[in-house]
Amino acid sequence: MKFSRLTLAVTAVLGAGMSSAAFAIDLYVDQDTQQIFAQPGPNRVKLGTFEKVEEASKQKAELEEIRNDLALKNNELKALDEHMKEAEKVKVKLDNKGLHFETADKDFKFKLGGRIQADANYTDDDNYVFAGGEKAGEHVEANDGTEFRRARIDFNGTFFKDWNFKTVADFADNNVSMKDLFLQYTGLNFMTVTGGQQKQNFSRELLESSNDLMFTERSLMNVLNGPVVDRAIGLNLQTPDNQKNWSAQLGIFGDTIAANKNNGKADEGWSVSGRATYAPIEEKTKVVHLGVAGNYRAPNAADQVMDKGLVYEYETDHMSNLFLLEAPVKNVNNIKMLGLEASGLYGPFSMGAEYTRTWLDRKDKGSNLELDGWYVDAAWTITGESRKYKAGKFYKVDPAKPFSFKNGTWGAWELATRYSTVDLNDGSFHGGELSNVTVALNWYFNSNVRLMADWIRAFNATDTAVVTPTGADPDNNDTFTLRAQLAY
Repeated sequence: MKFSRLTLAVTAVLGAGMSSAAFAIDLYVDQDTQQIFAQPGPNRVKLGTFEKVEEASKQKAELEEIRNDLALKNNELKALDEHMKEAEKVKVKLDNKGLHFETADKDFKFKLGGRIQADANYTDDDNYVFAGGEKAGEHVEANDGTEFRRARIDFNGTFFKDWNFKTVADFADNNVSMKDLFLQYTGLNFMTVTGGQQKQNFSRELLESSNDLMFTERSLMNVLNGPVVDRAIGLNLQTPDNQKNWSAQLGIFGDTIAANKNNGKADEGWSVSGRATYAPIEEKTKVVHLGVAGNYRAPNAADQVMDKGLVYEYETDHMSNLFLLEAPVKNVNNIKMLGLEASGLYGPFSMGAEYTRTWLDRKDKGSNLELDGWYVDAAWTITGESRKYKAGKFYKVDPAKPFSFKNGTWGAWELATRYSTVDLNDGSFHGGELSNVTVALNWYFNSNVRLMADWIRAFNATDTAVVTPTGADPDNNDTFTLRAQLAY
């Protein structure tokens, strides 16, 4: 009963004693009479502070809204903090391989690289006339001077750890051309899948980067290989680069990245090529390399190979415009090629050889052709460094002591020589035959910069595109090339 009277009293007091603007009131109880008062007095004890229900609820709602705002701000700050932490995980690095961006988990990568090869060329004993055709008897000689042999920008990277891409644009000759342009999947442990513009699977010499070649130009054997098995759009399967002792590649390819502008005969050509290598000895400074490759190509509907008429030709250097061999082949039904490789590395010494055999099946069955070419080379790194080898390819020397006036070090020096030959004569087809020898001296300042000096002498020439004014073959033609290379 006392509790009920107390409740009624509190209610009455709150209803009558507090204005609508009040939020809280202190209440007191007389210890004898149990009456409730809003003011302190004799024999009164404070019951506590009381609020009107609707005002307390409103205040609570306002407080809850403030708490929600603070929580939202706190979440935004946390998200920003996480973003900043993620940003801090991206690593940026500049080294001898270019400019790198990489996330901490290595799932995403990007690299900017490139190469510049500046050449100076001179040809001796180049007083010739055209041997045949519409220009027979007209004077021709080599263009001497300077050029940028290659000027490339290289973009490559990785997405989601397993997807690689590569884009290489070349600005040499004051033109823009696309070289490598492909997407690659590496998520399979036993195989890498590459789709896009890439080199076909043939010839160690052709597959190796120009950054790593011992000579400024490839051998005479490339007269057969270059027009048929260089870059094309295709799908290629290959063993991973970390495969030890052996490698294998197999791909199907169309034509080049150049658009086919033929309206009537527009169907493009295609090819299948494969290459396998085995290294019974593969150590850091000791390698024995063996390889075999095969290629089959059908020309396009306009009788073109790799988007142009098939011409086997040899230019004394890239800018000379002096072609000692120039043999067009028409009415091609298909081309079959076989390549054999053997190379060795022992400390600072290396030696290699390749052979290519080409069978041309022509539409006029009586004139099928068999052509071949080969080379053998040897090199000695005078300063003792060894070339590198990985997955069926050889790579350039990196000096143990880079060039430095301050430290008195001179980089790495390499002496190399090569003999090569190509035979384009078969029966009544006289495309020409030629041999040459190359002597090279290479100075590697560091991993990025080198100077190359080549002397090439052509000889054993028959049925060539040019002859001397007296009608003699262009034997003893000498070409000199000096190259400065920056690659990163």
